[in-house]
Amino acid sequence: MKFYSLKNPGFRVSYREAVLMGQAPEKGLFFPEFIPRHSKEFLAGWKKLTNEEIALEAIAPFTGDEIEMPALRKIIEETINFDFPLKKVEEHIYALELYHGPTLAFKDVGARFLSRCLEYFVSRSDKKVTILVATSGDTGGAVADAFYGVQGVDVIILFPSGKVSEVQRLQLTTYGGNIRACEVSGSFDDCQAMVKQAFADKELNDKYLFNSANSINIARWLAQQFYYYFALKQWPGDTPPVISVPSGNFGNICAGLLAYRRGLPVTGFVAANNENDLFVRYLTAGDYEELETIPTVSNAMDVGKPSNFQRVLELFGNDLRELRKHISAYRFTSDETMKAIQQTAQSTGYIMDPHGAVGYLALKEHLKQSGVQGGIFLETAHPAKFKETVQPLVNSEIAIPQNIQKLSEKKSESMRISTSFEEFKEMLLSQ
Repeated sequence: MKFYSLKNPGFRVSYREAVLMGQAPEKGLFFPEFIPRHSKEFLAGWKKLTNEEIALEAIAPFTGDEIEMPALRKIIEETINFDFPLKKVEEHIYALELYHGPTLAFKDVGARFLSRCLEYFVSRSDKKVTILVATSGDTGGAVADAFYGVQGVDVIILFPSGKVSEVQRLQLTTYGGNIRACEVSGSFDDCQAMVKQAFADKELNDKYLFNSANSINIARWLAQQFYYYFALKQWPGDTPPVISVPSGNFGNICAGLLAYRRGLPVTGFVAANNENDLFVRYLTAGDYEELETIPTVSNAMDVGKPSNFQRVLELFGNDLRELRKHISAYRFTSDETMKAIQQTAQSTGYIMDPHGAVGYLALKEHLKQSGVQGGIFLETAHPAKFKETVQPLVNSEIAIPQNIQKLSEKKSESMRISTSFEEFKEMLLSQ
């Protein structure tokens, strides 16, 4: 399997090269040269397989012989060694809880898979890799945990000051060692722009071997397919569900769409947007204007310029009419999101985080408009990570997991920087 650049389809590399490069020249995203379809035999019996067997079947066509099979099995075992329960919330509506990993967010899967792939490749090289990553909240914590102590890899995380929850901030700033955090006086898009500039800067690249742990990295994007299989494995209905995905940088829904194109039995997908509603505008009017980020209570989705949108388009041949056949999109405000958290907790006892709540609202609206019988929304983070927002809306006390409680006991360190790339570059060159 080769991977080509969406900026230059003639530029093709192996899985190993794509993972180590992070992105192609001219900021191009890597994309598989073909979409491997599942066999009829697999689709007939995959629900009887273990999660590890399913994940191996899902990823092996992409890694090929770049990772030896025993090593790939070990990577998968370490990536998904926690639960992915499907919980009934209301009649015909289920939540896939993706927050049972070490940092209580769905991004643990992609980050852990990427870290172990990189460790495998770096251990066979004499080069040291520097992970440069922008985060709107959960990515940074997952990356910090996944890469902490990994030999041959340093991590630099950029996050927007005052725009992440307190738990998220502590998860970014309390590791130390090979993990460094930069608190940027701007938005997530500012952080992401600085990362992209660093990747393109010749002087910095003469000093550093940069890589990315955002979902622009092919390893992280591909691994996020796993939990869509795990969701369908638990689905109790006879008719395949629609799946609603809280959408920010579009890596998550793009992974689900990839599994769908490979044959995973899903009725369709819903892109759940907050006020940062590029997907809604695009599906409605073909409008792809990148707007400034709007801060919301679902902060990890506050992305005005989503990188993975180009991969979504590529999956459907850049055909808007074809895209509309398989994906719907809905937009909800912060007020609507908080109201949904409150009302759902009161009526069902189920407590959602702000991102899952947007997914829930979009699923409810889609079921009402489409007549589809049932569906799944992704609960992407534990509500305790957003306790300052969620707790005032619910009657029962939100239990704080032990690993979150311990964060406040650790030393928090970050470097404050402006949105000036030159300032950031000078900092990197002086290290």
